[in-house]
Amino acid sequence: MKILFAAHENAWGGFLGLLKNELPQHEFEASGRFGFENLKGFNVLIPTMSAVNREHLAGSDRLQLIQQCGAGLEGVDLQAAAEMNIRVANVPTDISGNADSVAELGIYMMIGLSRDTRKMALSLTDRQMGVPQGKSLSGKTVGIIGLGGIGRALAKRLKAFDVHLIGIKRSDPQKAKTELGLDWVGTPEDMKELLGRSGYVVLCLPLTPASMNMMGRHTFGMMKRDSFLINLSRGGLVDRDALEDALAAGKIGGAGLDVFWEEPPDPDDPIFSYNVLATPHIAGSTDVSIRGIVRAVAENIRRLEAGQDLLYSKV
Repeated sequence: MKILFAAHENAWGGFLGLLKNELPQHEFEASGRFGFENLKGFNVLIPTMSAVNREHLAGSDRLQLIQQCGAGLEGVDLQAAAEMNIRVANVPTDISGNADSVAELGIYMMIGLSRDTRKMALSLTDRQMGVPQGKSLSGKTVGIIGLGGIGRALAKRLKAFDVHLIGIKRSDPQKAKTELGLDWVGTPEDMKELLGRSGYVVLCLPLTPASMNMMGRHTFGMMKRDSFLINLSRGGLVDRDALEDALAAGKIGGAGLDVFWEEPPDPDDPIFSYNVLATPHIAGSTDVSIRGIVRAVAENIRRLEAGQDLLYSKV
C-alpha cells in the first residue's frame, strides 16, 4: 500500500521513520508540509495537522483509510469520508502514553509561569541573584476544562503538588468528581465559577464549533487578575486578540501555549513580549508517546491490509 504522511519527513521526533521500520513492506511519502497536493494513488492518509475536506477526498482514487497519528480529527470531514466509504480512525490519548506526556508539559508550564522563567533569564543576564520570587503551586486552585484522557492524567499528577483541583465536564460531572477525587466539577454552564476560583486554568478539551474561541474577552474578564491560562489542546479554543488584550491590561498573569491560532505562529508576534511561555506543539511528542502512537497506527494499517476491523474507528 502507498501511505501519505502529511508533514515533514522528520516531524515529531522521526515518527515516520519509526513507522517505516514497523511496516517495511509498504511505500511511504512525506508531503514536506502540514498539507498535501492531492490524494491520487494513496491508500492511506496520515493527516497530522492538515485539513481533509470533501474536495480532497473526491480527488482520491484508491484511498481506504484516514489514520490520524493522535486524537484530533476536527480537521477531517467525517461525513464526506463516510459517504465515500473511506474509513477514519485515530489514536486516543490515553492508550498511547500521549495523555501522560501532555500532562507533564502542562505541569512544566505551570511551574515555569509560577517561577517566572522570563525574569530568571533577565536576572542572570543582569548578574542579579535571589530574584525573582516565585509562587508555589501548593495551596493554589487548578481548574481543568475537559476531563478526558489529558485532563485525567493531569489531575492524577497534580495531586502530588497539594493543589485544589476543580474541573468542567460536559456530561456526568459528579461521576468525574468522585472518580478523580476532585474538589468540585461543574458543566460548561458553570464556567464562570471555575474561572473565578482558579489560579491556573488548563484547557484539555477538543475543538468543536461550540468550543471555538471559548476563551475570549468575556471569559478572560471572569478570570482572577494574577491567574494563568494554559492551552494544551487546540489553538482555536483561544481568541488571540482577546488574549493579547488580557495580557496587556494585566487581566491575567500570563499564559502557557503549546498550540496557536496559526501554526507555526509568527515568532515576531507581539503577544510573545508578554508573560507567555510557549512551546512548538510538542506536548505529546516524547519517546514514550511516539512509540505508543506508532504501534497503534501500524496495527491499524496491518488490519486494513488483512481486511480486519480497525481499532478506534470513527467512520
